[in-house]
This record gives sequence, structure tokens and C-alpha cells, in this order.
Amino acid sequence: MKDKLQPSKSATKFVVTNIVIAMVIAVVLFVIVVLWLNKYTLHGKEITIPQVTGMTQEEAEIVLRGSGLYLVVVDSTYSDKAPLGTVVEQTPPALSHAKPDRPVYVVMNARTKQLIPLPELHDVSYRQAEATLRSIGLQVAKVEYEPSLYPDNVLDVRAGGLSLSEGTRLPEGSGVTLVVGRRQGNSTVIVPSLLGMSLPQARTALLQIGLTIGAYTYDVEPTPENLDKYIIYRQSPTEGATLQEGSTVNIQLTTDIERAITTDTQQSEDKFF
Repeated sequence: MKDKLQPSKSATKFVVTNIVIAMVIAVVLFVIVVLWLNKYTLHGKEITIPQVTGMTQEEAEIVLRGSGLYLVVVDSTYSDKAPLGTVVEQTPPALSHAKPDRPVYVVMNARTKQLIPLPELHDVSYRQAEATLRSIGLQVAKVEYEPSLYPDNVLDVRAGGLSLSEGTRLPEGSGVTLVVGRRQGNSTVIVPSLLGMSLPQARTALLQIGLTIGAYTYDVEPTPENLDKYIIYRQSPTEGATLQEGSTVNIQLTTDIERAITTDTQQSEDKFF
């Protein structure tokens, strides 16, 4: 009875053999995993990260590739403290260490300056206009004074000698000229015809002779997309009237060329507004 309960020698040998085989397989798998991890992580091999800030993307890619790394652009920004189109941040930082064939993440400075829409500055005080421009990244490059019923108010905004309309997009950091009102003079001037002119053109024409734009209205409310298509079809006072220097001329604008021509003829004959 006792002999029947004891395992046979062949059964014991089979169990031992399986255990040994399992241990061998485990050891082999362990060695394979260790070798693979060493190869994957490049154990013991590290590269010093070169500095690429201040370089263009193309230059940075060449430098990193030569060090066994590669570049990944993760974001772009705009800074006036770095050259346009160059790297402004990198991760990992320069002189740190990484394994070969690893990415270096960078933030690029924009290749062109950010364009900023010009806000409405007409008829606000010079101080307010200057503060508004400064807050959005523009600046006052020059101030000119013209006679006006409203001293110290902005009469016009110019760049390159041209009047600028609200919404005109300027590169960040640009300077503009503010035409600011001063007390009226004693001279009188003859009102010119403004019909067919755009609002900026009319401002320029009037300021050249000591007058300014007063109230202005549109026959149809404009949108930012079609604002530059409006021309003047009525003015008050009409052409030929005499005004004191610094006075204003009121205008109405339209995009309807036919209406502008018809009103032009009617005004020249009837002198009304």
C-alpha cells in the first residue's frame, strides 16, 4: 500500500525536467529582455544637448542632426527681443544630457511681425490715443498740430504720409503720426469739394488747408470688409463756402457710385445739404 502512494522515478524525473526547462526558458527570456532594453535605452550612452536658441529652424535641424538628435517644433510666438524666425525656447535645455535619437522640442519666433488692427482714435484726446496705441504694441512716432474747434483731440492718424482708417493692420512696434488739434487761427479758408473722396483722402485734403472732418455718416452701415469702398457723396458746407481756420466739414458716404454722381450734380447746381 505504501509503495503505491510514492511517485515513481519516471514521474519524478519528468517533473524535474520540466522545472529545469522552465528555468532555462525564464533565464533566456530575461537575458533577451535585458539586451533589448540596453539597446533600446542605449544604456551608458548620452549626448550633450547643443544650444539652438537664436538659430533658424533650418540651422537648428542641422546642428541637432549632427549630434544624433532631431528637432520638433511645438509652438510659435512673437517676441521683439529675438530675431524673427529663430528658436526662442528649447527643451531639454542646452548642456543637459539625453540619449541618442531623442527629440529636442523648440518654440519658434514668428517669421513676420504680428499685424495689429488700428483702433478708432479720431476725436479722442492725444493722451488717450497715445495710451491706447502703447497698450496694443504700436507707438506715436510724431505729432503734428492743426487748427481745430477741439484742441488736443486727434484729428487724423497717418503713416508714410497717408491717412489711416480704423482697422488698418500695422506691424507690431510700428510708429504712427498723430495730427492733433490746436486753437483756431484768425484766417479764413475756402471749402474744397470732397465729393468722390474716401474718408482718409478727405481728412488729408482738409487738414492741408486748416479744416477738419466733423460729423460723418454712411447711407448703409459699413462692415470692416467694405469700409474702404465708401466715398463721399454729400458735404456741408458745400464747395466754395468760406470758413474760419480750424472749422469742420460734415460729410455723408456711400458705396453707390451712381448715387454719388447724381448727388454731385445736384449739389453743384442747388448748393444744399
